[in-house]
Parts: sequence; structure tokens; C-alpha cells
Amino acid sequence: MDFTGFHSIGERIGQVKGGYDHNYVLIKKEKELSLAATIEDPMSGREISVLTTQPGVQFYSGNFLDGTIKGKEGKVYKQHYGMCLETQHFPDSPNQPAFPNTILRPGDKFKEITVYKFGVNQLEKE
Repeated sequence: MDFTGFHSIGERIGQVKGGYDHNYVLIKKEKELSLAATIEDPMSGREISVLTTQPGVQFYSGNFLDGTIKGKEGKVYKQHYGMCLETQHFPDSPNQPAFPNTILRPGDKFKEITVYKFGVNQLEKE
């Protein structure tokens, strides 16, 4: 489940029972806006980069899509036909003293930033 380098999402998904639904810890300074993930489609050149001040990102690979939902032009969404990158604190944080604090007391303010940056890389033409 190591995505510190580029890998096709489907390359190893069969090794993860049910698919990906895991929180990844970001190695960064607290509250620093930094790159959490980049996804690119080598066929089209489309790219999404996610930057956040949150300490983690949940990667979910559409594990419960079962073909009952249809999208544009009747396209059927089967298992793993979609994905999400959800910036967040770590699951179970209130019960784990070593995790970043998630308790919000009356009068406190919660402020985090997440940026989804969309682009297209120029493809090399043969």
C-alpha cells in the first residue's frame, strides 16, 4: 500500500482485501499547507493534486460500487470505478493520545485548508 512513488491504483488493488479504504499519514509540519497526493492519467494527461493542512488523507477506491448506479450516458459504475481522496485527521484520534488532537471545545475555531488543483500535462507526441 506504499504510494510514496507513482503506481497505477489498479496495479496492486487485488492484494488489498476489498480495495483501498485507508488513512495515510502525511509527513509534514503541523498546519503547513503541503502536497498530500497527485493522481495522473497517463492516457489523457489529466492530473489532480491535493494540498492540505490536515495531517492525513483517506484513500477510498469505490469498494462498494456495485453496478446499480449509472452515470453520464448510462455508464454503469462497478466496484473500483471511482475513488476519493478525503483529507482528515486520523481515525480514532480522540482515543489516541499520540495522534493530533481533534477535540473542539466551545468557543474554539476549527480551520483547515484543502486545495484540489486540476490540470493537464502536455503529452509527448510520437
